[in-house]
Amino acid sequence: MGASEAAQGGYERLESIPSLGGSYVAAVGGLLGRVKEVGADSLPSGGLEVAGVRIDPERLLRFQRLLGDTVRDEVPSVFLHGIGFPLALALMRRRDFPLPMIGMVHLSNRVRHLRAIRPDEVLTVRAEARNLAAHHAGVSVELVTSLFVGGEPVWEGVSVYLAKGVRLKGAPRVATPEHPAFAPGKTTGRWRLDATTGRRFAAVLGDYNPIHLSAVSAKALGMPSSIAHGMYLAARALKSLAPHGTGYAWDVEFMTPVRLPGSVEFGVEKTEAGWRFAGWDARRMRPHFAGEVRALGSAEQETPS
Repeated sequence: MGASEAAQGGYERLESIPSLGGSYVAAVGGLLGRVKEVGADSLPSGGLEVAGVRIDPERLLRFQRLLGDTVRDEVPSVFLHGIGFPLALALMRRRDFPLPMIGMVHLSNRVRHLRAIRPDEVLTVRAEARNLAAHHAGVSVELVTSLFVGGEPVWEGVSVYLAKGVRLKGAPRVATPEHPAFAPGKTTGRWRLDATTGRRFAAVLGDYNPIHLSAVSAKALGMPSSIAHGMYLAARALKSLAPHGTGYAWDVEFMTPVRLPGSVEFGVEKTEAGWRFAGWDARRMRPHFAGEVRALGSAEQETPS
């Protein structure tokens, strides 16, 4: 992987999408340095960019089959997230990124899938970090990934992560919010996830975070067991709810992790703009995730920032 001169707009241009596996190895190697406090202006300026990115049709086919999705000439939104995710991770690996990559908690995603994207289209991928914010459990940050075709914005995703136990210098303490008692909706499906779910998803999308791969690797990082990828859960929800042949917006918030092996109660509710969905643990009565798929509003169709 090499880097050229900075691209226009303050983006450092890389020659290719970096390896996710290399990012995790490097991050685990840096676990000894513990971050306790960061400044509000400590995020690196600019971002990273890779041009000429082509979609691997065989990898796309394996993704669609893994999810039980219909094989069609249109790229699923979570697969597009997977194309840009290694670039966001490479940004988090940089020496000037203030937060530790390993141990970050994935809180939510907001995505604008601006139009249908064909598998043969050539992409430019950009990633940047923004909006360090105080959180009641630490400091949150937004990792923004944008995809372009011939200069046209076609997809933008904002992933929000939490660095637990880190303080934002000078920020007032954030009170822990009160949550209403969990009230599950109507079950419309039940997902049974075996112990290999994380490894199979990693093999397709490349996200080899140790907390998803096995009980042994998860426990080495302080987890009681391996957990499902958040984006696997989002992809399972979207496969039947996302419209085809058009743009749309979706978001998802993650609450409690899905331990592997395990099962998820899944529920869907129709709204004026699209669908709401949620997943929960019926035995412990805990929410796992909740989100929405909707038509793009006029403001959401504007060029990504």
